[in-house]
Amino acid sequence: QVQLVESGGRLVQAGGSLRLSCAASERYPMGWFRQAPGNERKFVAAINWSGGRTEYADSVKGRFTISRDNAGNTVFLQMNSLKPEDTAVYYCAARTARSRSTLSYEYDYWGQGTQVTVSS
Repeated sequence: QVQLVESGGRLVQAGGSLRLSCAASERYPMGWFRQAPGNERKFVAAINWSGGRTEYADSVKGRFTISRDNAGNTVFLQMNSLKPEDTAVYYCAARTARSRSTLSYEYDYWGQGTQVTVSS
């Protein structure tokens, strides 16, 4: 059973930065998704198995960066220039296929979520 443990979510002021972490029990292509109250879960960023390729939602391009550590089992989401509309529960996800994906249903494992709140 794959375990994903997220951390880093908290309350931050608009314009601030946060770094989310997701520790996995093994190395996988990983993604970050977010879900605001009353909304569906939406894609934020994804990274492939090696870490050499990434993809972002248009709403976060230029502000967020997804990366993984040298061992490859921990994935980070660096979030800069945060906006109130970034407020959501952020989930990391892993998929057993080798490529990254922007589609939530293509991920096999999910973390418990971490709350990010951006105040105006």
